[in-house]
Amino acid sequence: MVSKSYSNLLELASGEYPSFGRMTRRLPRVMTVAGIISDLDDDPADSVCSDPSSSSVPKDRVIVVANQLPIRADRKPDNKGWNFNWDEDSLLVQLKDGFGEDEVEVLYVGCLKEDIHPNEQDDVSQILLEDFKCVPAFIPPDLFSRFYHGFCKQHLWPLFHYMLPLSPDLGGRFDRSLWQAYVSVNKIFADRILEVINPEDDFVWVHDYHLMVLPTFLRKRFNRVKLGFFLHSPFPSSEIYKTLPVREELLRAMLNSDLIGFHTFDYARHFLSCCSRMLGLSYESKRGYVGLDYYGRTVSIKILPVGIHMGQLQSVLSLRETEAKVAELIRNFTERGRIMLLGVDDMDIFKGITLKLLALEQLLVQHQEWRGKVVLVQIANPARGRGKDVQDVQAETYSTVKRINETFGQPGYEPVILIDEPLKFFERVAYYVVAECCLVTAVRDGMNLIPYEYIISRQGNEKLDNAVGLVPSSKMSMLVVSEFIGCSPSLSGAIRVNPWNIDAVADAMDCALEMAEPEKQLRHEKHYKYVSTHDVGYWAHSFLQDLRRTCKDHERRRCWGIGFGLGFRVVALDLNFRKLSMEHIVSAYRRAKTRAILLDYDGTLMPQASIDKSPSSKSIDILNSLCRDKNNVVFLVSARSRQTLSEWFSPCDKLGIAAEHGYFFRLRRDAEWETCVPVADCSWKQIAEPVMKLYTETTDGSTIEDKETGLVWCYEDADPDFGSCQAKELLDHLESVLANEPVFVKSGQNIVEVKPQGVSKGLVAERLLSTMQEKEMVPDFVLCIGDDRSDEDMFEVITRNTEGSSLAPMALVFACTVGRKPSKAKYYLDDTGEIVRLMQGLASVSDQAFLVS
Repeated sequence: MVSKSYSNLLELASGEYPSFGRMTRRLPRVMTVAGIISDLDDDPADSVCSDPSSSSVPKDRVIVVANQLPIRADRKPDNKGWNFNWDEDSLLVQLKDGFGEDEVEVLYVGCLKEDIHPNEQDDVSQILLEDFKCVPAFIPPDLFSRFYHGFCKQHLWPLFHYMLPLSPDLGGRFDRSLWQAYVSVNKIFADRILEVINPEDDFVWVHDYHLMVLPTFLRKRFNRVKLGFFLHSPFPSSEIYKTLPVREELLRAMLNSDLIGFHTFDYARHFLSCCSRMLGLSYESKRGYVGLDYYGRTVSIKILPVGIHMGQLQSVLSLRETEAKVAELIRNFTERGRIMLLGVDDMDIFKGITLKLLALEQLLVQHQEWRGKVVLVQIANPARGRGKDVQDVQAETYSTVKRINETFGQPGYEPVILIDEPLKFFERVAYYVVAECCLVTAVRDGMNLIPYEYIISRQGNEKLDNAVGLVPSSKMSMLVVSEFIGCSPSLSGAIRVNPWNIDAVADAMDCALEMAEPEKQLRHEKHYKYVSTHDVGYWAHSFLQDLRRTCKDHERRRCWGIGFGLGFRVVALDLNFRKLSMEHIVSAYRRAKTRAILLDYDGTLMPQASIDKSPSSKSIDILNSLCRDKNNVVFLVSARSRQTLSEWFSPCDKLGIAAEHGYFFRLRRDAEWETCVPVADCSWKQIAEPVMKLYTETTDGSTIEDKETGLVWCYEDADPDFGSCQAKELLDHLESVLANEPVFVKSGQNIVEVKPQGVSKGLVAERLLSTMQEKEMVPDFVLCIGDDRSDEDMFEVITRNTEGSSLAPMALVFACTVGRKPSKAKYYLDDTGEIVRLMQGLASVSDQAFLVS
C-alpha cells in the first residue's frame, strides 16, 4: 500500500522538515462532484482507490491545474464577502471548447489572485466549487512570494529563457529556501487535488513551470493516475539546463507524467537531450508518437503549439466599441497618410522592445522616404515579474522613444507612440485591424499569441468591413517575427528575423512595407487558414486525445513505487511479472531430476560497470558446483568471443559455452566447437569495417570490436546525443551497403552490431533443449537468466517450449531478467548481486547432494 506521507519529499528539498505548518484548509465536507474526500493524515491502510459501487461518473472529467484559477474576484461594496466571475481571457477557460460540455466535465484547481483571509476560505471554497467547479489552493502570502516571485521568477523563468545567474544581479544565486517553498506550494496543490480526484477515472492536466514537481506528489499517492503536463515556456538546451542544482529532481518529476507537451520541436528536443545526458534515458518514435521508456511506463511527448480562442476574438471584432475605435484610428493614421507598425509586448527583458525601437531608428536613417509616414505604435503591457531588470527595461525604453521622437519627429508627427497604460481587449484588437504590419521581436518567448490575434483581426468580418469601409476581397497582413519565439515555426509566411541583428530587422520592416499587395494577400491567406483551424479548442482536444491513448493500458499493468523523495518513480510491468523468490526456486531445484540452466554473462553474472570483466574465483566455484551435479546441464551464453570465454572459464571442464550470441557452441571444455548455423562467409567485413572506421574517426569515444563472425561499433564513452545520432546514421549506412549480404544489422544499448543472419541466443536455447532430448535428458526444471534484448530470444524459446515435448510434463520454467523492466521473462531479480546469491544458493544444494552421494 502506498504511503500517504509526503514528508520525505519536503525533507529532500530542504534537508529538514518544512516549518510552514499546515498551510492549506480542507474543502467543506459537502461536495457536489464525484470523487474522494480524503484526509492525507488518515490511516495509511485506507484504500487509495475509490469504490466503483459508490461513485459513478457519467462522463469523463478533467482536473485542470494551474498556478492561477481563471476567476476574477472583487470585494462586495459592503466589504462582506466576494463577487466572482470567469476570466474569459484565461486560456484555462478557453480550452474547454476542445472538450465538449456533453462529453467532458472540467474542474479547476489553482490560486486566486486576491488574498483570502483564513476566516473566509471555507465559504469561498464552497462558492467556487458549487458555482464555478473551481478548487482554490490558499497559499500564505509570504510563502507565495517565495514560491512565485522567488523560485519561479528568480530562478526558473530566467533560466528557461537562457539567462544564467552569472552574478547576483542576473537572476540571483540559487537559494535552497526558495526551492523548499516551491516544493511546499506544489504539495499544497497536491492536497487540494487529492480531496476531489476520482483516481480511477479522472484525467489531470497540469500547466506550466510553476508546478513541475506536482506530478511526483500525485504519482506517489495514485500510481495509475492519468496525468498530463504542458510546459508553456521554452525548455532550454542541456548546456543551460544542467546548471540548475535541482535539475534531476525536476526532470524525474516531469517524467512522472504520462504525457508531456511542448509548443515546439526544439523545446521537446532539448528536454529529451537533458533526459539522455542526465538520466541516461533514450527515446524512440513509434507510429509517429515520440516516447520515453521510464521504468516500464511509456512517457509520451506531445509537440503542438497552443492556439487562440476564435469565438472570443470574433465576438470582439463585432462589438460597436471596436468599430468606433477602428474608425478613430483610421482617421488618426490612415487618412493622414500614416502607416502603422504595431508592437504588443510585456515590459520585460526578454520581449526585445528596445531592439525593435533601435531597428525602427535604423529604418528611418537608411530610408528617409519613410520619415513622416511610418509610425510604430508600441503597446507595453505591465511586466509579470518585478525587480531591477524591469526598471532598467522601462528606463531604456522611455529614453530610446524620446531620442527617436526628438530626432525624427515633425509637427503633428511622432515616429513612436508608446502606450504603457492597460488597454481593454477591444482597443487592442482595433490596433490590430488598422496596423499594416505587426512586429514581434522577443529574444526568447515560449509561444506568444500576438501574431495569431493580429492575423484574425486583419481578417475582420463583413460587419466591420462595412462599418469602416474596408474591401473584403483584399485581406492583407504582414508579420515580422523573431526566430526565438514559439509561434515562429507555424508562421511560414512571416519574415523571420534575428532580433539582435538591428540591420536585418530594419531591412525586414522595409521589406514588409514595400511588398506587393498580391504577395501580402497570399501570405495572409496561408496564415489565416492555419490559425483559424488550429485554435485553442483544437489544441486542447488533441492533448486530451493523446492523454487518453497514453493511459489506456494503465489497468493492464502492475504498478509499484520505488525511490525516495523527489526521486520517486513508479515501475509498471505485466501483471504476471514478479520477483523470483529464493525459497520457491530452491525448493523446485531440490525436487527436480533433470535441470537446464542458461546464463548470460555481462550484466548478469558480472556487473556492466565493472572495468575488469573476467570472472572472480567465487563465480568459478559456483559454476563448478553446479556443473558437478549430474542432474544439471549448465550453459553460459555470451556475446563475447570464444577465445575470451575459453580463457576465462578454463577451470570449468563441464561448463557448456555459447560464444558470439550462440554462433559458436560447445557442450564442455574438451568438446570441439560447433556452429549453430552453417559456417558464415565473412567477406562482408571488407565492406562494413571501412564504414565503421569512418564513424569511429568522427565520433570521439567510440570503438570497434572485431569478432570472428561479427563487428560491433560501441559508443558507450561518446557524447550520448552525438553518439546516438551517429549510431542511427551508421545503422542506415550499413543496412544500405550490406543489403545483399547474409548478415543482420541491429542496434543495441550503445552499440551497432553486424552479425550473420539466423544467429541468436534463442537458437542456443533450442539447440540445448533438443540435444538434451536426444540424450533422453528431458528437463523438468529450466532456469534462464539474462539482462538485455539479446536474452529476450532465450526467454521466448523456453517459454514457448513449456507445452512441447522438449520439456517434461509440468516442468517448472524460470525465465528471469535483471532489473524491473518490460521483458518476456516472468521473473526478475534486482541486480547481479542477487543473481550471484541465487546461484550460490543453488550451488550449495548441489554440493550437499554431491556429498551425500
